[in-house]
Amino acid sequence: MPIEPADILLTGRVAVVTGGGSGIGRGIAEGLASFGASVAIWERDPDTGAAAAAAIGALAITTDVRDAGQVDAALDQTTRELGTVTILVNNAGGVFASPLVDTSENGWDALYRANLRHVLLCTQRAARSMIAAGAGGSITNITSIEGVRAAPGYAAYAAAKAGIISFTKTAALELAPHHIRVNALAPDITLTEGLLDVAPPDAQANFGFTVPMGRAGHVDEVAAAAVFLASDLAGYITGQTIHVDGGTAAAGGWYHHPETGGYVLGPIS
Repeated sequence: MPIEPADILLTGRVAVVTGGGSGIGRGIAEGLASFGASVAIWERDPDTGAAAAAAIGALAITTDVRDAGQVDAALDQTTRELGTVTILVNNAGGVFASPLVDTSENGWDALYRANLRHVLLCTQRAARSMIAAGAGGSITNITSIEGVRAAPGYAAYAAAKAGIISFTKTAALELAPHHIRVNALAPDITLTEGLLDVAPPDAQANFGFTVPMGRAGHVDEVAAAAVFLASDLAGYITGQTIHVDGGTAAAGGWYHHPETGGYVLGPIS
């Protein structure tokens, strides 16, 4: 059957975006709403969640997705107010530096809970609801380029992000008989409020040296990929991790020389 422009639309569908109060999550929530979905933002911060929801006419539910009880309550409220969830974007996450030899058990557990545990909790609950409704659906997990490369000083974070990629593949196979697709998006440098708050003043100029496309990404570019995966245009795509990274993963360490602009590998001679 030929594809049509309407195949990208999400009209009549209910979407959940975790951590949708700011950054990539907010961009994805806005994108899904723009293409017709009714969106619920599950956000731990009540202020950013409410502001993001008000801007796009979404439902804000203050939720700590690391807590199973709160996930259950958020899903119940979303279903009551909007209908059966058929789109889930597991975006919530967090990071802090944690060198391998200095990582405490508490630090490891905190990064695991912030980046991986909630992916199981939310996927499991949403999938059960989709199966019960016979609705099918789409689940997209936000991982990171750090899930496929070394990340010195961030071993626990990288391990969790790698876990998301593996989880995505297995979940895709288990849920395929129920017409539920599961995919992942792996951004690299993306201009978010959090990044801009901590980056040195000259950081943006340097991003172009490490990214083949010569610049940092924008949250709307990740949102565009999320909309695609949620839509019927991606109806035969499952178990995949798409790198929304300007070519960084493909580069494998090659970067633009700051003086010549040509590609070099390793230290500048």
